[in-house]
Amino acid sequence: MTTPSLPAEDIDRVIEMAWEDRTPFEAIEQQFGLNEQAVIALMRRELKPASWRRWRARVQGRATKHRAKSQVDDARFKSTLQRTITANKISKRG
Repeated sequence: MTTPSLPAEDIDRVIEMAWEDRTPFEAIEQQFGLNEQAVIALMRRELKPASWRRWRARVQGRATKHRAKSQVDDARFKSTLQRTITANKISKRG
């Protein structure tokens, strides 16, 4: 299987997305055209052996890496302490 050639910046972004727990493989495929097997091949090629083993153990069987199996929806948690943004300015708490 061949993976499409990507610029170094895109490879770095794919690696970053692959390490993120809540980023499913489907999101990587939609953005970069790499299916799960292509991401695995890229990670094997780009990571050091110990990092590869750590990543593979981390994502294997992880439901959040597969949109269909994930219980996570698109709603993101927002802390009540987070500042609100209005008109491109961060409002100060009173």
